[in-house]
Amino acid sequence: MVLAISYILIAIYTIALLLIFFYSLAQLNLLVNYLSHKRKDNEAPKFNLLDPREIPYVTIQLPIYNEEYVVERLLDNISGIEYPKNKLEIQVLDDSTDESVTETAKQIAELRAKGLDIQHIRRENRQGFKAGALKEGLKIAKGEFIAIFDADFLPASDWLKKTVIYFKDPEIGVVQTRWGHLNRDYSLLTKIQAFALDAHFTLEQVGRNSKGHFINFNGTAGIWRKECIIDAGNWEGDTLTEDLDLSYRAQLKNWKFKYLEDVETPAELPVVISAARSQQFRWNKGGAENFRKTVTSVLTAKNIPFKTKLHGVLHLLNSSMFLCVFIVALLSIPMLYIKNTFGHMDWIFEVTSFFIVSTIILFICYWFTYKNIQGSGLDNFIDYIKMFFTFFSVAMGFSLHNSVAVLEGHMGKRSEFVRTPKFNIKNLADSWKGNKYLREKLSPNTLLEALLAFYFLFGMYSAIPLNDYGLFPFHLMLFLGFGFVFFKSLTSKA
Repeated sequence: MVLAISYILIAIYTIALLLIFFYSLAQLNLLVNYLSHKRKDNEAPKFNLLDPREIPYVTIQLPIYNEEYVVERLLDNISGIEYPKNKLEIQVLDDSTDESVTETAKQIAELRAKGLDIQHIRRENRQGFKAGALKEGLKIAKGEFIAIFDADFLPASDWLKKTVIYFKDPEIGVVQTRWGHLNRDYSLLTKIQAFALDAHFTLEQVGRNSKGHFINFNGTAGIWRKECIIDAGNWEGDTLTEDLDLSYRAQLKNWKFKYLEDVETPAELPVVISAARSQQFRWNKGGAENFRKTVTSVLTAKNIPFKTKLHGVLHLLNSSMFLCVFIVALLSIPMLYIKNTFGHMDWIFEVTSFFIVSTIILFICYWFTYKNIQGSGLDNFIDYIKMFFTFFSVAMGFSLHNSVAVLEGHMGKRSEFVRTPKFNIKNLADSWKGNKYLREKLSPNTLLEALLAFYFLFGMYSAIPLNDYGLFPFHLMLFLGFGFVFFKSLTSKA
């Protein structure tokens, strides 16, 4: 009986390891694409904005919901966008339910008095959440192109001039820009988030886009062709990542996406772990929901090549890697005891080597994205090593929380769109304390994360009586990761 259970656990452990390994191989392929990519921007057809006849009409949509701390900054910034006023309108899609509505309305009236075509659009309910607000605004949008910015994004004044020009190619449906980070160095938490997002916005977006594979509009800091949105079926609120959903529907209809790595749009990273939790939960559950909704359409599509299908499936499974990592972590201690109880099972650690190889591959991939933004050199490489293993540990510490999100997404459990609270924080002198949008209660996963920290501490201890230290570094990283998430959750009221 014990042996039978052992074989079942080994099978689950092996499958999870292999899925992580295949994911890392896909990342390696994206790295090859990224490094071999030759910029073709100068060859692409572009609108000549010096010719008034070629200047397209643009609508900027600003979906907001209870953004008291950042809405003034947002409107000040957007009002400074350099573009002909007779070809630009701004829609403030305000679903707010607090007193911020009054101040927003006042500022909009002041901007309108200065000659800006800006509307304050309110709905009676939040049906469809952000997707519903975008869809509502689209009904009356004057522009043939729709730029979208979340409340914490601050595009440069020439942002439209750098992006809208590429829509001269009638096949382009979306132009997406790279996110920057206003408060990257605020704390260890913001550094880790910036590290992960930089990898996505360089390695993954460029690696896929350069070979014609599917990428995603990232919900903000991008611009859509209105015709593309409507042709793809318009915004839908049945997943928590409406941006990924519409992106895939558009690309399945043969619309092309253009990614501009060199155009950076800065934004604010969550500075409190509760805010990071809500964002991570939404992104990861939404990813799983979109896998459930879209994977069949991707696999059966006759208009896309096999390699694009493969990358599409792995892209939709991105968030599910957290579940695989959590399974591997949870079963690693039983594997340690199985290996040392049954002498004929030494081969288990040959299977575990897949995880080591996967880690090495990701280490190499992330280095190229890190040095692209932070620079190369020995000092930066040493900083990178520290940051990679810190990121890896904390990412594993989030694996329980994100696995719950993924499982809910795959099982079709619906949940409300929980916005990420904004703080208007750029440097260490700014404080997040007193933010009224923060959750006051602990996450239900917090106690489990504390127990898991002790569980992996036990895993570290187990190496001593078993005289087997092969998994000790792994268990140390898990202990530190879950310990960090638990401690930060307590100290910042997650």
